[in-house]
Amino acid sequence: MQALPSPIFIARKNALLRLADELARERVIAVDTEANGMYAYQEQVCLLQFSTPENDYVVDPLALDNLSPLGEIFANPAIEKVFHASEYDLIMLHQDFGFRVQGLFDTMIAARILGWPKVGLGSILKEQFGIEADKHLQRANWGRRPIPPDMLAYAQLDTHYLLPLRERMIPQLKSLGRWEIAQEDFRRASQVDSTHHRNGTDSVWRVRGAYDLTPRQAAVLQELCRYRDARARSLNRPLFKVISDKALIEIARARPRSIQALAELPGVSPRQAQWLGEGLLRAIRRGEKSPPLYPPPRPYADEARRERIERLRRWRQRKARAMNVPSDVILPKDLLHTLAEANPQNLDAVQRILESVPWRREHFGQEIIGVLSASE
Repeated sequence: MQALPSPIFIARKNALLRLADELARERVIAVDTEANGMYAYQEQVCLLQFSTPENDYVVDPLALDNLSPLGEIFANPAIEKVFHASEYDLIMLHQDFGFRVQGLFDTMIAARILGWPKVGLGSILKEQFGIEADKHLQRANWGRRPIPPDMLAYAQLDTHYLLPLRERMIPQLKSLGRWEIAQEDFRRASQVDSTHHRNGTDSVWRVRGAYDLTPRQAAVLQELCRYRDARARSLNRPLFKVISDKALIEIARARPRSIQALAELPGVSPRQAQWLGEGLLRAIRRGEKSPPLYPPPRPYADEARRERIERLRRWRQRKARAMNVPSDVILPKDLLHTLAEANPQNLDAVQRILESVPWRREHFGQEIIGVLSASE
């Protein structure tokens, strides 16, 4: 593989302003972000990468007080922003900087709509351009400064080929009659919600296995989560690097009375037992004195609704096999459940639910009425 020219590194205000001016003159740009979620309590964007047809840029937000000049670029629908697997990037851009992205093209979404068997960026770069990405840097600490040259080259690679990839994808989407589907999904993907993304002590029911605990065990788990959150915050570490969810579930079930008993539980290392033991034991005692904790009520699903969901899923799978695409390309999961819940009885009602996906509304609306009205 021929080495790429080094990216232009942006770490000063004047350079950022020049970059914003240059990006404003482009019709299409490629974008990516790198964050430090594997290494910090509260992850943050540590790099922003941009590519134009002429240059690659790497912006260091940790060296800049204000990235607002880029806000107008992201918000301008006349400048198409090409991401790969944009969901996490869009959440982080909104969470850290308040940026909203309009004019999205997501190459992973496009690859799924085209029915490509592998949609990870590494696989696509190898298949389309013969490029082998260095996988060991996937979990690098992007908060590290100075940034080593191999990490900068890896970050550059994430955007450098997105523009030519888009150019290959558009004719294929159009020739298959799937361009409108892609446009619908790009619009939907740009509507992100970052409000539930940050760590917090109210996340007990997000711990896998929490719903299987008794109310007393759940109260203990809540105190264990609070203790872990406080330790992670003070150490600036991710929650899982303090102690795992699985270990907290085992502790909440067993409620050990000593550090020795704690160390014997699955998922708890001797080092964790010594390091965290007293704090975990205190959290257990607090949980045992707290009121029992009951899970929030789950939405009631009657038998008829479950049957409508299954009929829609089977129909969706048949259509997906015929088009050689994942089933949610035919009908996204949220719309499937909305249809099953609302149980519309006529085409107008179906079309109102599918208002955000006009191509699917036109091509599948009548079939969906048939599926919902079928009796088995």
